[in-house]
Amino acid sequence: MNDEQNKLPVPPLPDDSDCVQCSNPCCGGPCNSRSNLHSYNWLDDIPGGEADFDIVEVHFKNTRRGFYRNSAHLDLAVGDLVAVEANPGHDIGEVAMTGRLVKLQMRRANLKPDIEILRVFRKAKPADLERFEAAKAREVDTMIRSRKIATDLGLKMKIGDVEYQGDGNKAIFYYIADERVDFRQLIKVLADVFKIRVEMKQIGARQEAGRIGGIGPCGRPLCCASWMTNFVSVATSAARFQDISLNPQKLAGQCAKLKCCINFEVDTYVEASKQMPHKDTTLETKDATYYQFKVDILKGEITYSTDKSVPANLVTISRERVFEVMALNRNGVKPDKLLPDDAEHEVEIKAFGDILGQDAINRFDRKKKRKKKGGDRKPAQEGEHKPNERVDKGDRGERRERQPRGERPQGERRERRERPRPDGGMSRNDTRRAQRPDKVQRNRQPKPNRREGRDGSQNAQNKG
Repeated sequence: MNDEQNKLPVPPLPDDSDCVQCSNPCCGGPCNSRSNLHSYNWLDDIPGGEADFDIVEVHFKNTRRGFYRNSAHLDLAVGDLVAVEANPGHDIGEVAMTGRLVKLQMRRANLKPDIEILRVFRKAKPADLERFEAAKAREVDTMIRSRKIATDLGLKMKIGDVEYQGDGNKAIFYYIADERVDFRQLIKVLADVFKIRVEMKQIGARQEAGRIGGIGPCGRPLCCASWMTNFVSVATSAARFQDISLNPQKLAGQCAKLKCCINFEVDTYVEASKQMPHKDTTLETKDATYYQFKVDILKGEITYSTDKSVPANLVTISRERVFEVMALNRNGVKPDKLLPDDAEHEVEIKAFGDILGQDAINRFDRKKKRKKKGGDRKPAQEGEHKPNERVDKGDRGERRERQPRGERPQGERRERRERPRPDGGMSRNDTRRAQRPDKVQRNRQPKPNRREGRDGSQNAQNKG
């Protein structure tokens, strides 16, 4: 068999057009872009759950949602685009939830029973979608022009986004303002310029960050842009309970407010702190008095110091040992030491030793030793010479042992240079002297003294 017959057929990759809209969060297709507009219908597999409730939840732009009654008994599924009743006209939205789960969502939203519920007209037609896309194309230009108009009127506000209704007859202007703003004149100008009905809706900094989206310091998408729908106030007391440093740069998120995730684990820390001794509790031993220095709430360990203000003689013990020592102190007994007797061996085992020196502070200051060249060469065998070893030649006579510099007799170096060559020729120095005898004689003359002139007399300045 050839190679082409051995190859197995490869199934085609799924296309976006073939992906079916679904509400299952396990789906990895493009239809389930995880955001706070998507909900998981956990009652989907229960029979009879879809026909028991005739109200559906419809999502629009900017996390706007609403509940509409399916009075025409249309066959609606999650992801269908529908035309719903608006005031005035109609709007285009996407069905996000059906069945009995909508009833639970309405109860969670605290909707009153006597509230008026608008209707679902029909599934969106191509003409409705064309009109809706034309209205959406005007949103960016409208937002830029409305910002300029608000600046000309001297209003201290920022228009963050504009959302047009499905029929293009109405627009919602989302704005941010620190103070109360009188925008009555702004509404008149906007309605006259754009020929639409204007609705102003104020949002906070958290809603603005969730609308824009981004990546948080944890490396994940922002919670307000991915799954959070309700915003709860965050206080600095939540950071104190978790023993977090009150650094505004670390506690603030992209919205310049306290991070929402500070509230996620505060209840666990509050419950765990109830099982810990009070921070003002002191422990008495025969050697010294110990004060609380640091607490690891989740691990259940407390570090004590012999000084209130600075860390000195730090000892880390468990909370059970703390309550044991407190009971001894109440009875007037002071233990010999703060650590229990069976904890000394455990401390020795847990002691950390930096064997490789990889945690040293000055590890980058050390200079690396350069490897010598030729380190990988093979050792010389018997009868062979090393590459850098001098070999004595027979025509130069027997090699003399080299003496240390301090033990050489005076004048030996000059005598060796002036020694004639074995072949009877002249050395290089002798040849040079023979060619330029005047220069050799001038170099051999003694140099004049610094304090004397060229004629041998002393300098006039140094005489007296």
